[in-house]
Parts: sequence; C-alpha cells; structure tokens
Amino acid sequence: MPSFSKQASLALAFLFSANPSLAFFKVPCSTPLVIQRADPIVQPGTASNHVHTIMGGSGFGFTMDYDMTQASQCNSCSAVEDKSNYWVAALYFHAQNGSFIQVPQNGGALIYYEQRPDPTTDGKIVAPPAGFRMVAGTPFSRSDEVTIESSARSFACLNYDAPGTPQTNHFPKTKCPNGIRVQIYFPSCWDGKNLDSPDHKSHVAYPTQTYDNGPCPATHPVRIVSIFYEINWHTEQFDDMWYGDDQPFVFSFGDPTGHGLHADFLNGWDVDVLQEAIDTCDDGGGDIRECGPITMQPDSMTDGCMVEPSIDEKIDGWLDALPGCNPIQPGPEDAKVITGCGAPTTIGDPQHYYTDLTGQNWEWMGCTIDNAGGKRVLSGSMLKDGGMTPDMCTKKCEADGFSIAGLENALECYCGNDVAADSMPKTNPMGNCLMKCSGDAGQNCGGYGFIGLYKKCDGDCKNLQYPVVPH
Repeated sequence: MPSFSKQASLALAFLFSANPSLAFFKVPCSTPLVIQRADPIVQPGTASNHVHTIMGGSGFGFTMDYDMTQASQCNSCSAVEDKSNYWVAALYFHAQNGSFIQVPQNGGALIYYEQRPDPTTDGKIVAPPAGFRMVAGTPFSRSDEVTIESSARSFACLNYDAPGTPQTNHFPKTKCPNGIRVQIYFPSCWDGKNLDSPDHKSHVAYPTQTYDNGPCPATHPVRIVSIFYEINWHTEQFDDMWYGDDQPFVFSFGDPTGHGLHADFLNGWDVDVLQEAIDTCDDGGGDIRECGPITMQPDSMTDGCMVEPSIDEKIDGWLDALPGCNPIQPGPEDAKVITGCGAPTTIGDPQHYYTDLTGQNWEWMGCTIDNAGGKRVLSGSMLKDGGMTPDMCTKKCEADGFSIAGLENALECYCGNDVAADSMPKTNPMGNCLMKCSGDAGQNCGGYGFIGLYKKCDGDCKNLQYPVVPH
C-alpha cells in the first residue's frame, strides 16, 4: 500500500479511535491515471480550461457515465469495487524567468470515506448512487470567503521531523521540508433526488455547523458518506529556486494563492458494496484492509494503470505558459475565464507510450510482469546494449529467428516465439513500461521487472489493444 502523510494519518487515527462512531476507511491511489486538460463533469466532450491530475478507473474519458466507469480495465486506486474517478488541478512551479514546470506528486492520492452521521436523525449514512457526481470548491476564488465551503479546503506544510504547523486555506508561504499536502472535503448532504446539478454543487450541501460535521439543512436531508481527498506534492524539490517575497507555486488555472483549490468526484463504486462498507467497517485507523466487503488490488495493477493523453500539447517540462488560457490571476477579486490564446481544443487519438513499429511488420502486444519467481516471459536470445531502442530489439529478434521481442530495464532485449497464457498482458495500457530507452529517451523500453512486448505481424499489423473505453 502506498505511503502517505504520517501527520495526517496519525491525527485522524487518534480522532476516530477516540470516537468509534466516527469510523472511516481510506482508499489509497498509487499514481495519477492521467494528467491532461480533461474534466467530464464541468466541461464534458471538450478540452477543459486547465490541466487536472486524475486518479481512479481507466474508463475515464472526456465524457463519462456510470457504465463507462464500470468498463475500466485497471484502476490506479486500491479497491476493486471502486471504479470512481477523483481529480484536482495540477500544480506548477513558477520560475523567476516566468516559465513553469509541473510539480511531481508524492504518490497519487488518499481518499477518505468517513462515516459521520447527522446527529439529528436516525444516523443512516447512504452510499452515493450510481451516476452521482459533485464538485467541491471553485477555481475562480482568490481570497478567503470565510464560509463553511471555503473552510473545507486547506493546505498542510509537511515536516516529518518537527511538530506540525497550523494548516492554512492558502498556499504555505514558507518552504516545507517534506512538501505540501492539499486537503479538500466534499459536501455530505444530498437532496436525495438529483445525481448532478447545473453548477455540479446545488444538489449537495455542507452540514450547517462545520464542513465535516453537524446536521444537514432541510433542503438536503440525506446524509451521504463524507469524502475527503489528500494529495501530496514534492514542492521541496524546488527549495533552492525560491525568489522574491512570496511562495512560487501556482495551480494550473493560474492561481498563486491556493484559494481556488477545487476537486471533482465521479462515482464508480459498486454501490451495494460501498453501502455494506459504510454500514460495517469500523476500524479506528481507517485501514481499508480491515474492511471486509472491499477487495484489494495488487500494487502491480494500481502502480501501472494509466490512460494515454489525447490532447496534442506539452504539459510537462519547462513551459513558457500554463497549458490552456491561464495567465496568473492573483486576485483578490475573483478570476475570470480567459479565451482566445490559441490553446489546442481538439481531442485526438491517444498518444501511445509504445513505439509504433507496424511499418517494420511488428505490432505492440502490451506490458506484463517479467522474471516473476525466476521465470522469464521470453526464453530465447537476449541482448543488453547501451543504445537500445524498440527497433534495435525487434531487428535482433528477427535476425535470431524469433517472432516476439521484449524490452526491459531501458537497455535489455529478450526474444522468443510464444508467451504463456498466465504471462500475457492483462490490460492495456499499462504504465509500468515507461522506462526511457538507453538509446533514445523519447521512446520507452519496458520497466524494472516489467517487459514491453512486440510481435511479428508480417503485413497484417495492428497494435494489439485490450478492450478500453473510447475517449
């Protein structure tokens, strides 16, 4: 299971163990599923205004319904029965020369499901129904509105070697030795009728006392399970690049304050399983492994699950501007939507992480675990070369009389004529084969313990794809 903030886990474990009626369980998400300008809730069917980092089921696309979540072939989050999608805006470092670079996440996310009953009712907590979706926060805010909704969004400056510092509702203004954590709590009161609303908020509400507790308003009488995101970023990697009198980080929508922190939730749970978990899981530490109704996925699946991006634009590396039309808008007045900057709007074909070799009569098979228990997927010839590329490997295997080629560890090539059924790739795409080739950093050559497979196709070539949901 991925490791996350010790401060948060210990604090929440103490809180809930002290009050068993406030049980919870945590769904760890190992990695982002995809990072791109996509938002099927707020801007379905088009490139969204800004870059999001998205976790969850691989059924994710630019338009979404519940059936698409259920078609997921893999999941970057740990619960088999949870094919939901969770996303927030990406974070960038804004350099002194005006350029931007994406801040890497520390893992993917940690999703809390907290059983917090309405104290004025029978205490029933309901699982969100199939097709339910909601948004917390707004990208336009640039100041503290001093409301229950604004208090549901916060930041923690992480320092594992010192006592915790007070959390803030804006970006920390000092360097944080272990990075920063964003925290956002969703409304837990539902009108009981609508799965969504035009603003993606009006069908839900926060409790009337605080964002995470108290009675629901009469307009939204149904208590749903409380959902809370934690996402950590490695801001400490930029400590030696700070300049001036302010902190240098900015959300992908041009917010240098942090007040515009927002998040989206699209329900893909097996609702019956989630309801049973809500009703029966009472571990005081929130350990999902102690939640009987939920089945856990292996780390090899969550770590490698990915969706290939479909917008032809550069979103990582050093950038002259934030992707989309997102100039810095520091406020304190609300930000405005900016258009007309020439940012790409076309959703194209997926940008494959493998090399298309159909022109050389080799087709992509997929990525799979290799050398498990000392057993190699391909047992023919082998080449290790500091100039390795997929083309070099397939030519090596073809010259040696083999029909399958596999790349691993950036510089290793393995050859064979068949792959055992239990070693065949189980899903596609699989992001454990993203190690840069030793001979060309623009191509991928497998991974550590994972092999990317190509098959000789002799003129009838199509890159093999396991069933995936179109974007």
